[in-house]
Amino acid sequence: MNDRVLGALLTIASIVILVVWLYWLFFLPSIQFWAVALPVIIGVVVLAFIGMWIGWTMATTPPPTPIEETPVTPEEKKPEKTEEKKPAKA
Repeated sequence: MNDRVLGALLTIASIVILVVWLYWLFFLPSIQFWAVALPVIIGVVVLAFIGMWIGWTMATTPPPTPIEETPVTPEEKKPEKTEEKKPAKA
């Protein structure tokens, strides 16, 4: 599926969800409480799940292996090469 098509579908789905939610909130007064409470409940559950996922990943991932630093002696250092520009021939 093309990225543009997926983006268009996501935009249309978001608009439809927003319109349905606004209709639910303003024109169905018998269940207005749930129009606010349900998205808040879902948001809290999603944030808790993300926090749990990050915590689990941090707790179960082994620490990285340390990088051993090797001392560099002066004779091991390589001189930097500098290129001299030759004059252009006329």
